[in-house]
Amino acid sequence: MLLLDFVRYHERLMGTKIGCREGDCGACTVVLGELKGGKLRYRSAVSCLTALGNVHGKQVVTIEGVNREEGLNPLQQAICEEGGTQCGFCTPGFIVSMAGFCLGEAEFTYKNALAAVDGNICRCTGYKSIQRALGRVVSLLQERSGQDLLPDYFRTIEGRLRALLPEPNGFFSHQQGAPFLGGGTDLYVQQQERMEQGPIDFLFNREGLKGVVEESGRCWVGGAATVSDLVESPLLQKAFPRLDQYARLISSTPIRNIATVAGNFVNASPIGDLSIFFLALDARLVLNDGVGSRELPLRELYRGYKDLAKRPEEFIERIYFDMPGPGTLFHFEKVSKRTCLDIASVNTAMRITVSGSRIVEAHLAAGGVGPIPAFLAGASALMRGRKVEEELVLEVIEAAQGEIAPISDARGAAAYKRLLLGQLIKAHFLTLFPGLEAARLI
Repeated sequence: MLLLDFVRYHERLMGTKIGCREGDCGACTVVLGELKGGKLRYRSAVSCLTALGNVHGKQVVTIEGVNREEGLNPLQQAICEEGGTQCGFCTPGFIVSMAGFCLGEAEFTYKNALAAVDGNICRCTGYKSIQRALGRVVSLLQERSGQDLLPDYFRTIEGRLRALLPEPNGFFSHQQGAPFLGGGTDLYVQQQERMEQGPIDFLFNREGLKGVVEESGRCWVGGAATVSDLVESPLLQKAFPRLDQYARLISSTPIRNIATVAGNFVNASPIGDLSIFFLALDARLVLNDGVGSRELPLRELYRGYKDLAKRPEEFIERIYFDMPGPGTLFHFEKVSKRTCLDIASVNTAMRITVSGSRIVEAHLAAGGVGPIPAFLAGASALMRGRKVEEELVLEVIEAAQGEIAPISDARGAAAYKRLLLGQLIKAHFLTLFPGLEAARLI
Protein backbone atom coordinates (compact mmCIF):
# COMPACT_ATOMS: atom_id res chain seq x y z
CA MET A 1 0.00 0.00 0.00
CA LEU A 2 1.07 3.55 -0.64
CA LEU A 3 1.66 5.80 2.36
CA LEU A 4 -0.76 8.38 0.93
CA ASP A 5 -3.66 5.93 0.96
CA PHE A 6 -2.82 4.71 4.46
CA VAL A 7 -2.69 8.26 5.80
CA ARG A 8 -6.01 9.29 4.26
CA TYR A 9 -8.16 6.16 4.28
CA HIS A 10 -6.90 4.33 7.35
CA GLU A 11 -5.77 7.19 9.60
CA ARG A 12 -8.40 9.60 8.22
CA LEU A 13 -5.87 12.45 8.02
CA MET A 14 -7.35 14.34 5.09
CA GLY A 15 -4.94 17.27 5.08
CA THR A 16 -2.55 15.23 2.92
CA LYS A 17 -4.05 15.72 -0.54
CA ILE A 18 -4.33 13.45 -3.56
CA GLY A 19 -3.03 15.34 -6.57
CA CYS A 20 -1.12 13.91 -9.51
CA ARG A 21 -0.15 10.55 -7.94
CA GLU A 22 3.08 10.83 -9.91
CA GLY A 23 5.24 12.82 -7.50
CA ASP A 24 5.00 16.05 -9.48
CA CYS A 25 2.66 18.37 -7.56
CA GLY A 26 3.70 18.02 -3.91
CA ALA A 27 0.15 18.11 -2.52
CA CYS A 28 0.78 14.80 -0.74
CA THR A 29 4.11 15.81 0.84
CA VAL A 30 4.98 14.39 4.25
CA VAL A 31 8.16 14.53 6.32
CA LEU A 32 9.89 11.35 7.46
CA GLY A 33 11.95 11.28 10.64
CA GLU A 34 14.38 8.44 11.25
CA LEU A 35 17.45 7.60 13.30
CA LYS A 36 20.49 7.74 11.04
CA GLY A 37 23.99 7.28 12.39
CA GLY A 38 22.66 7.70 15.91
CA LYS A 39 21.01 11.04 15.08
CA LEU A 40 17.45 12.01 14.24
CA ARG A 41 17.20 13.05 10.58
CA TYR A 42 14.22 14.52 8.74
CA ARG A 43 13.54 14.49 5.00
CA SER A 44 10.48 15.36 2.95
CA ALA A 45 8.86 12.74 0.70
CA VAL A 46 5.92 12.39 -1.66
CA SER A 47 3.55 9.95 0.02
CA CYS A 48 1.89 9.09 -3.31
CA LEU A 49 5.01 7.14 -4.33
CA THR A 50 6.20 5.94 -0.92
CA ALA A 51 5.48 2.33 -0.04
CA LEU A 52 4.10 1.85 3.45
CA GLY A 53 6.79 -0.76 4.09
CA ASN A 54 9.47 1.88 3.44
CA VAL A 55 8.46 3.96 6.48
CA HIS A 56 8.94 1.08 8.90
CA GLY A 57 10.56 2.43 12.07
CA LYS A 58 10.12 6.06 11.03
CA GLN A 59 8.05 9.03 12.15
CA VAL A 60 5.59 10.26 9.51
CA VAL A 61 4.68 13.95 9.82
CA THR A 62 1.54 15.13 8.01
CA ILE A 63 0.08 18.62 8.05
CA GLU A 64 -1.94 17.65 11.13
CA GLY A 65 1.35 16.88 12.88
CA VAL A 66 2.58 20.46 12.71
CA ASN A 67 -0.58 21.99 14.19
CA ARG A 68 -0.38 23.56 17.62
CA GLU A 69 -3.09 23.00 20.20
CA GLU A 70 -3.96 26.69 20.04
CA GLY A 71 -3.43 29.10 17.18
CA LEU A 72 -1.29 28.82 14.10
CA ASN A 73 2.34 27.84 14.12
CA PRO A 74 4.78 30.44 12.70
CA LEU A 75 4.91 28.71 9.31
CA GLN A 76 1.13 28.81 8.93
CA GLN A 77 1.07 32.37 10.23
CA ALA A 78 3.64 33.48 7.65
CA ILE A 79 1.59 31.95 4.82
CA CYS A 80 -1.55 33.73 6.08
CA GLU A 81 0.06 37.12 6.57
CA GLU A 82 1.67 37.07 3.11
CA GLY A 83 -1.47 35.84 1.32
CA GLY A 84 0.29 32.63 0.37
CA THR A 85 -2.86 30.59 -0.14
CA GLN A 86 -5.86 30.90 -2.45
CA CYS A 87 -7.69 27.67 -3.27
CA GLY A 88 -5.69 26.02 -0.48
CA PHE A 89 -5.21 22.64 -2.12
CA CYS A 90 -1.43 22.92 -2.28
CA THR A 91 -1.01 24.71 1.05
CA PRO A 92 -0.59 21.64 3.31
CA GLY A 93 2.21 20.35 1.10
CA PHE A 94 4.03 23.69 1.17
CA ILE A 95 3.77 23.97 4.95
CA VAL A 96 4.95 20.38 5.49
CA SER A 97 7.94 21.01 3.18
CA MET A 98 8.69 24.16 5.17
CA ALA A 99 8.52 22.11 8.36
CA GLY A 100 10.99 19.65 6.86
CA PHE A 101 13.33 22.57 6.17
CA CYS A 102 13.02 23.73 9.78
CA LEU A 103 13.87 20.23 11.03
CA GLY A 104 16.58 19.52 8.47
CA GLU A 105 20.32 20.04 8.48
CA ALA A 106 20.61 22.58 5.66
CA GLU A 107 21.80 26.05 6.59
CA PHE A 108 18.89 28.40 7.27
CA THR A 109 19.23 30.56 4.17
CA TYR A 110 16.59 31.84 1.78
CA LYS A 111 18.17 29.88 -1.09
CA ASN A 112 17.89 26.62 0.86
CA ALA A 113 14.34 27.46 1.90
CA LEU A 114 13.35 27.83 -1.76
CA ALA A 115 15.03 24.50 -2.54
CA ALA A 116 13.02 22.83 0.22
CA VAL A 117 9.74 23.58 -1.58
CA ASP A 118 10.95 22.85 -5.11
CA GLY A 119 8.66 19.82 -5.29
CA ASN A 120 5.50 21.82 -4.49
CA ILE A 121 3.38 23.35 -7.24
CA CYS A 122 0.78 26.11 -6.81
CA ARG A 123 -1.69 27.06 -9.55
CA CYS A 124 -3.08 30.18 -7.90
CA THR A 125 -0.63 32.47 -6.17
CA GLY A 126 2.14 33.03 -8.68
CA TYR A 127 4.54 31.95 -5.89
CA LYS A 128 5.66 35.45 -4.86
CA SER A 129 3.50 35.46 -1.73
CA ILE A 130 4.80 32.00 -0.81
CA GLN A 131 8.36 33.19 -1.37
CA ARG A 132 7.75 36.15 0.94
CA ALA A 133 6.40 33.73 3.57
CA LEU A 134 9.59 31.68 3.22
CA GLY A 135 11.61 34.82 3.80
CA ARG A 136 9.72 35.41 7.05
CA VAL A 137 10.40 31.86 8.17
CA VAL A 138 14.12 32.16 7.40
CA SER A 139 14.29 35.34 9.49
CA LEU A 140 12.69 33.47 12.41
CA LEU A 141 15.05 30.53 12.01
CA GLN A 142 18.08 32.79 12.18
CA GLU A 143 16.94 33.77 15.68
CA ARG A 144 15.38 30.49 16.90
CA SER A 145 15.79 26.75 16.35
CA GLY A 146 13.60 24.89 13.90
CA GLN A 147 11.92 22.94 16.69
CA ASP A 148 10.88 26.22 18.32
CA LEU A 149 8.56 26.86 15.35
CA LEU A 150 6.83 23.50 15.67
CA PRO A 151 4.83 21.66 18.37
CA ASP A 152 6.72 20.66 21.52
CA TYR A 153 6.20 16.93 20.93
CA PHE A 154 8.96 16.96 18.31
CA ARG A 155 11.45 17.10 21.19
CA THR A 156 10.32 13.64 22.31
CA ILE A 157 10.59 11.91 18.93
CA GLU A 158 14.20 10.78 19.14
CA GLY A 159 13.55 8.84 22.34
CA ARG A 160 10.33 7.39 20.98
CA LEU A 161 12.05 6.16 17.81
CA ARG A 162 14.82 4.56 19.86
CA ALA A 163 12.16 2.70 21.84
CA LEU A 164 10.83 1.16 18.62
CA LEU A 165 14.13 -0.70 18.12
CA PRO A 166 13.70 -1.31 14.38
CA GLU A 167 15.57 -4.21 12.86
CA PRO A 168 19.10 -3.34 11.67
CA ASN A 169 18.14 -4.25 8.10
CA GLY A 170 14.77 -2.52 8.11
CA PHE A 171 11.62 -4.27 6.95
CA PHE A 172 12.99 -7.06 4.79
CA SER A 173 11.79 -10.61 4.32
CA HIS A 174 12.85 -12.59 1.28
CA GLN A 175 9.96 -14.14 -0.59
CA GLN A 176 10.71 -16.39 -3.53
CA GLY A 177 9.78 -14.64 -6.75
CA ALA A 178 8.68 -11.39 -5.09
CA PRO A 179 9.88 -8.22 -6.84
CA PHE A 180 12.48 -6.10 -5.11
CA LEU A 181 11.56 -2.53 -4.22
CA GLY A 182 13.89 0.40 -3.68
CA GLY A 183 12.27 3.84 -3.55
CA GLY A 184 9.49 3.02 -6.03
CA THR A 185 9.33 6.53 -7.46
CA ASP A 186 8.82 5.27 -11.02
CA LEU A 187 7.55 1.76 -10.37
CA TYR A 188 4.43 2.99 -8.56
CA VAL A 189 3.65 5.36 -11.42
CA GLN A 190 3.77 2.48 -13.89
CA GLN A 191 2.06 -0.33 -11.96
CA GLN A 192 0.53 0.89 -8.70
CA GLU A 193 -2.23 -1.73 -8.50
CA ARG A 194 0.12 -4.64 -9.12
CA MET A 195 2.55 -3.38 -6.49
CA GLU A 196 -0.21 -2.94 -3.90
CA GLN A 197 -1.64 -6.41 -4.39
CA GLY A 198 1.52 -8.51 -4.71
CA PRO A 199 4.31 -9.51 -2.29
CA ILE A 200 7.36 -7.26 -2.10
CA ASP A 201 10.93 -7.60 -0.86
CA PHE A 202 11.75 -4.20 0.63
CA LEU A 203 15.35 -3.06 0.13
CA PHE A 204 15.04 0.63 0.97
CA ASN A 205 15.92 0.41 4.67
CA ARG A 206 18.61 -2.26 4.55
CA GLU A 207 21.70 -0.77 6.18
CA GLY A 208 24.00 -3.03 4.17
CA LEU A 209 22.76 -1.37 1.00
CA LYS A 210 23.39 2.19 2.17
CA GLY A 211 26.41 4.45 2.31
CA VAL A 212 28.89 6.28 0.08
CA VAL A 213 32.50 5.47 0.96
CA GLU A 214 35.97 5.46 -0.57
CA GLU A 215 38.09 2.32 -0.49
CA SER A 216 41.42 1.88 -2.27
CA GLY A 217 40.81 4.69 -4.74
CA ARG A 218 37.29 3.58 -5.56
CA CYS A 219 33.95 5.11 -4.59
CA TRP A 220 31.45 2.51 -3.37
CA VAL A 221 27.76 3.39 -3.33
CA GLY A 222 25.10 1.22 -1.71
CA GLY A 223 22.31 0.16 -4.05
CA ALA A 224 19.68 1.63 -1.71
CA ALA A 225 21.50 4.95 -1.35
CA THR A 226 19.21 7.76 -2.44
CA VAL A 227 19.94 10.62 -4.78
CA SER A 228 20.01 12.89 -1.73
CA ASP A 229 22.61 10.61 -0.13
CA LEU A 230 24.80 11.21 -3.19
CA VAL A 231 24.24 14.95 -3.20
CA GLU A 232 24.94 15.29 0.53
CA SER A 233 28.07 13.10 0.47
CA PRO A 234 31.20 15.17 1.29
CA LEU A 235 33.20 12.62 -0.69
CA LEU A 236 31.21 13.19 -3.88
CA GLN A 237 30.94 16.94 -3.34
CA LYS A 238 34.73 17.09 -3.34
CA ALA A 239 35.07 14.78 -6.35
CA PHE A 240 32.40 16.59 -8.38
CA PRO A 241 32.45 20.35 -7.59
CA ARG A 242 29.32 20.96 -9.71
CA LEU A 243 27.28 18.23 -7.97
CA ASP A 244 24.72 20.65 -6.51
CA GLN A 245 24.20 22.13 -9.97
CA TYR A 246 23.60 18.67 -11.45
CA ALA A 247 21.25 17.69 -8.62
CA ARG A 248 18.91 20.57 -9.39
CA LEU A 249 18.37 19.01 -12.82
CA ILE A 250 17.43 15.64 -11.30
CA SER A 251 13.83 15.70 -10.09
CA SER A 252 12.73 17.53 -6.90
CA THR A 253 13.85 17.37 -3.29
CA PRO A 254 11.07 15.00 -2.07
CA ILE A 255 11.75 12.62 -4.98
CA ARG A 256 15.52 12.74 -4.51
CA ASN A 257 14.98 11.88 -0.85
CA ILE A 258 13.41 8.50 -1.69
CA ALA A 259 14.65 7.58 -5.19
CA THR A 260 17.47 5.02 -5.02
CA VAL A 261 20.51 4.66 -7.26
CA ALA A 262 19.90 0.97 -7.99
CA GLY A 263 16.22 1.63 -8.64
CA ASN A 264 17.14 4.18 -11.29
CA PHE A 265 19.42 1.66 -12.99
CA VAL A 266 16.98 -1.27 -12.88
CA ASN A 267 14.04 0.86 -14.00
CA ALA A 268 16.02 0.98 -17.26
CA SER A 269 14.50 4.19 -18.54
CA PRO A 270 16.34 5.35 -21.67
CA ILE A 271 16.51 8.79 -20.05
CA GLY A 272 17.37 7.82 -16.47
CA ASP A 273 19.57 10.63 -15.16
CA LEU A 274 21.64 8.53 -12.77
CA SER A 275 22.10 5.80 -15.37
CA ILE A 276 23.72 8.33 -17.71
CA PHE A 277 25.73 9.88 -14.87
CA PHE A 278 27.21 6.52 -13.80
CA LEU A 279 27.71 5.22 -17.34
CA ALA A 280 30.10 8.11 -17.91
CA LEU A 281 31.92 7.08 -14.72
CA ASP A 282 32.36 3.57 -16.17
CA ALA A 283 30.67 2.19 -13.06
CA ARG A 284 30.44 -1.50 -12.17
CA LEU A 285 27.64 -3.26 -10.33
CA VAL A 286 27.78 -5.91 -7.62
CA LEU A 287 24.70 -8.12 -8.09
CA ASN A 288 23.50 -10.36 -5.24
CA ASP A 289 21.01 -13.24 -5.42
CA GLY A 290 20.96 -13.97 -1.69
CA VAL A 291 23.51 -16.77 -2.07
CA GLY A 292 26.43 -15.21 -3.88
CA SER A 293 27.43 -12.13 -5.83
CA ARG A 294 28.90 -11.24 -9.20
CA GLU A 295 30.14 -8.10 -10.92
CA LEU A 296 28.83 -6.54 -14.11
CA PRO A 297 29.79 -3.31 -15.89
CA LEU A 298 26.82 -0.95 -15.92
CA ARG A 299 27.20 -0.58 -19.69
CA GLU A 300 26.46 -4.33 -20.03
CA LEU A 301 23.30 -4.23 -17.90
CA TYR A 302 21.11 -2.98 -20.77
CA ARG A 303 20.48 -5.50 -23.55
CA GLY A 304 17.40 -3.83 -25.07
CA TYR A 305 14.43 -1.72 -24.07
CA LYS A 306 13.64 -2.67 -20.44
CA ASP A 307 15.64 -5.87 -20.98
CA LEU A 308 18.36 -6.38 -18.35
CA ALA A 309 21.30 -8.75 -18.02
CA LYS A 310 20.09 -9.48 -14.49
CA ARG A 311 18.23 -12.49 -13.14
CA PRO A 312 14.93 -11.81 -11.30
CA GLU A 313 16.38 -13.08 -8.01
CA GLU A 314 19.31 -10.64 -8.18
CA PHE A 315 19.39 -7.13 -6.76
CA ILE A 316 22.10 -4.47 -7.01
CA GLU A 317 24.03 -4.60 -3.78
CA ARG A 318 26.69 -1.98 -4.51
CA ILE A 319 28.03 0.19 -7.31
CA TYR A 320 31.61 1.36 -7.63
CA PHE A 321 33.76 3.52 -9.87
CA ASP A 322 37.32 4.86 -9.82
CA MET A 323 37.63 8.14 -7.95
CA PRO A 324 38.64 11.04 -10.20
CA GLY A 325 42.37 11.61 -10.16
CA PRO A 326 44.60 14.44 -11.37
CA GLY A 327 43.53 15.63 -14.78
CA THR A 328 40.13 13.94 -14.62
CA LEU A 329 37.15 16.13 -15.54
CA PHE A 330 33.41 15.40 -15.44
CA HIS A 331 30.29 17.17 -16.64
CA PHE A 332 26.55 16.40 -16.83
CA GLU A 333 24.03 18.16 -19.07
CA LYS A 334 20.28 17.82 -19.52
CA VAL A 335 17.50 19.47 -21.50
CA SER A 336 13.83 19.06 -20.62
CA LYS A 337 10.63 21.03 -21.18
CA ARG A 338 11.09 22.61 -17.77
CA THR A 339 14.63 23.54 -16.79
CA CYS A 340 14.36 21.62 -13.53
CA LEU A 341 12.10 18.98 -11.98
CA ASP A 342 11.32 17.34 -15.30
CA ILE A 343 12.07 14.25 -17.34
CA ALA A 344 14.83 14.73 -19.90
CA SER A 345 14.39 15.10 -23.61
CA VAL A 346 18.11 14.37 -23.86
CA ASN A 347 20.70 14.01 -21.10
CA THR A 348 24.39 13.31 -21.35
CA ALA A 349 27.50 13.01 -19.20
CA MET A 350 31.21 12.97 -20.03
CA ARG A 351 34.25 12.00 -18.03
CA ILE A 352 37.70 12.51 -19.52
CA THR A 353 41.25 12.43 -18.22
CA VAL A 354 43.71 14.85 -19.74
CA SER A 355 47.49 14.81 -19.65
CA GLY A 356 48.97 18.02 -20.95
CA SER A 357 46.74 18.98 -23.87
CA ARG A 358 45.76 15.43 -24.83
CA ILE A 359 42.96 13.13 -23.71
CA VAL A 360 44.17 9.81 -22.32
CA GLU A 361 40.77 8.42 -21.30
CA ALA A 362 37.19 9.32 -22.24
CA HIS A 363 33.70 8.07 -21.41
CA LEU A 364 30.64 9.66 -23.05
CA ALA A 365 27.05 8.59 -22.30
CA ALA A 366 23.66 9.88 -23.46
CA GLY A 367 19.97 9.27 -22.80
CA GLY A 368 16.88 9.96 -24.87
CA VAL A 369 18.68 8.94 -28.05
CA GLY A 370 17.79 5.24 -28.24
CA PRO A 371 15.96 2.39 -26.50
CA ILE A 372 18.51 2.11 -23.67
CA PRO A 373 20.78 4.43 -21.68
CA ALA A 374 23.63 4.64 -24.16
CA PHE A 375 27.35 4.42 -23.61
CA LEU A 376 28.80 5.95 -26.78
CA ALA A 377 31.78 3.69 -27.26
CA GLY A 378 32.81 4.98 -30.69
CA ALA A 379 32.74 8.65 -29.74
CA SER A 380 34.58 7.83 -26.50
CA ALA A 381 37.32 5.92 -28.33
CA LEU A 382 37.73 8.73 -30.85
CA MET A 383 38.82 11.14 -28.11
CA ARG A 384 41.64 9.04 -26.71
CA GLY A 385 45.08 10.33 -27.61
CA ARG A 386 43.66 13.44 -29.27
CA LYS A 387 44.39 17.05 -28.55
CA VAL A 388 41.53 19.10 -27.10
CA GLU A 389 40.52 21.47 -29.89
CA GLU A 390 37.43 22.58 -31.75
CA GLU A 391 37.93 20.15 -34.62
CA LEU A 392 37.84 17.22 -32.20
CA VAL A 393 34.55 18.39 -30.72
CA LEU A 394 32.90 18.39 -34.13
CA GLU A 395 34.32 14.94 -34.88
CA VAL A 396 32.98 13.58 -31.58
CA ILE A 397 29.52 14.93 -32.40
CA GLU A 398 29.63 13.30 -35.83
CA ALA A 399 30.72 9.97 -34.34
CA ALA A 400 27.99 10.16 -31.69
CA GLN A 401 25.35 10.74 -34.37
CA GLY A 402 26.29 7.40 -35.90
CA GLU A 403 25.71 5.58 -32.59
CA ILE A 404 22.23 6.84 -31.71
CA ALA A 405 18.71 6.07 -32.91
CA PRO A 406 16.28 8.56 -31.35
CA ILE A 407 12.55 8.43 -31.99
CA SER A 408 9.98 11.21 -32.16
CA ASP A 409 7.75 11.33 -29.08
CA ALA A 410 6.17 13.76 -26.62
CA ARG A 411 9.61 15.05 -25.59
CA GLY A 412 10.73 16.03 -29.06
CA ALA A 413 11.24 14.98 -32.64
CA ALA A 414 14.08 12.65 -33.54
CA ALA A 415 15.88 15.42 -35.44
CA TYR A 416 15.54 17.73 -32.43
CA LYS A 417 17.08 15.11 -30.13
CA ARG A 418 20.00 14.68 -32.50
CA LEU A 419 20.51 18.44 -32.47
CA LEU A 420 20.28 18.51 -28.66
CA LEU A 421 22.93 15.84 -28.22
CA GLY A 422 25.32 17.75 -30.46
CA GLN A 423 24.73 20.98 -28.57
CA LEU A 424 25.16 19.29 -25.19
CA ILE A 425 28.44 17.70 -26.27
CA LYS A 426 29.60 21.20 -27.16
CA ALA A 427 28.47 22.31 -23.70
CA HIS A 428 30.61 19.59 -22.10
CA PHE A 429 33.74 20.81 -23.86
CA LEU A 430 33.05 24.53 -23.45
CA THR A 431 32.42 24.07 -19.73
CA LEU A 432 35.46 21.89 -19.09
CA PHE A 433 37.76 23.76 -21.51
CA PRO A 434 36.68 27.43 -21.48
CA GLY A 435 39.58 28.31 -23.76
CA LEU A 436 37.80 26.72 -26.74
CA GLU A 437 36.17 29.16 -29.17
CA ALA A 438 32.41 28.65 -29.26
CA ALA A 439 32.18 30.47 -32.60
CA ARG A 440 34.25 27.72 -34.23
CA LEU A 441 31.77 25.04 -33.07
CA ILE A 442 28.81 26.36 -35.07
